[in-house]
Amino acid sequence: MTASTSPLPFWTLATPIAGWLLLAGKAAGLGGPWQLLLVAGLLFGVLAAVHHAEVVAHRVGEPFGTLVLAGAITAIEVALIVTLMVAGGSATSALARDTIFATVMIILNGIVGLCLLAGGQRFGEQRFSLLGVNAALSTLAAIVALTLILPNFTTTLPGPLYNPRQLAFVAVASVVLYAAFVFVQTVRHRDYFLPQDNSGNEHLHAAPPTTQVTLISLVALVAGLAAVVLLAKAISPMIEAGVAGIGAPHALVGVIIAAIVLMPEGLAALRAARANRLQTSLNLALGSALASIGLSIPAVAIVSIAKGWPLTLGIDAKATVLLLLSLLIATLSLGNGRTTILQGVVHLVLFATYLFLTIFP
Repeated sequence: MTASTSPLPFWTLATPIAGWLLLAGKAAGLGGPWQLLLVAGLLFGVLAAVHHAEVVAHRVGEPFGTLVLAGAITAIEVALIVTLMVAGGSATSALARDTIFATVMIILNGIVGLCLLAGGQRFGEQRFSLLGVNAALSTLAAIVALTLILPNFTTTLPGPLYNPRQLAFVAVASVVLYAAFVFVQTVRHRDYFLPQDNSGNEHLHAAPPTTQVTLISLVALVAGLAAVVLLAKAISPMIEAGVAGIGAPHALVGVIIAAIVLMPEGLAALRAARANRLQTSLNLALGSALASIGLSIPAVAIVSIAKGWPLTLGIDAKATVLLLLSLLIATLSLGNGRTTILQGVVHLVLFATYLFLTIFP
């Protein structure tokens, strides 16, 4: 099959540049209507990132393609968390925990729920590789328990904290688990994560883009995702003011920011589900959740140990119940290799419960 030479749409190349220009205007002190332009730049940046991610993914094929978007967003998210920790000092001890927990809940219930509902509504029943999903869920459960739950039960330090030795061990364990998953996904058992071929699926049979187009999309993807994350940070004061205006807890700000950062992944996963490529959707969603914890925890652990700052990791009892329930529901709903709209509704109701209890704790 010959490579496709179709040029990239102009707006997808102009959007990352416009995003950085908007950030420069923000740094120059422009306000007022400029805030609305930041929001518009953020939304268009998300759409452009999804387009470039799909171009790269089509070129490299599955399951490598799903790692491109997940890896790029996670790397930028980790950089953002570490930057905020260094700037905020010990006062940001719970920042990584709150961000990671929100990310996992949004992915495991919000994104997965929307994909299952949209795919089930359009195709009735969708199938996927049970072996690949089981591998991802088992790895995710182990990392989640080690990083967000176990700190509440250790006794060396009071509270939801690890001491430096425990934190270093858990950081190494997280890297080992994530690295093992990536090795299985891309090398040892790659077939577990490959979508089932569908003769009616044009995406699987369309000619892949050329190397030149792919490289341009890759550069635009990284530049666009960086702009998206920084734009989300730039509009956070406006979000904080809005949350305070309605009298909601400050924790809602973290949920909104995490949702904005995850929009490229969410849209890409949703589009794949609506194209009857549920395996790609689940690869994106579960892989992103694993990358978020597996890469974020080691990074923030290094900062915490180097600076001598405490790092609050353990979540409270209510969050623990929601997290364990989410893992249980995901295991059951994805436990037979096929899904309908029912599983999507269950995940979305659980996600709505998480949002409701965040606003009304």
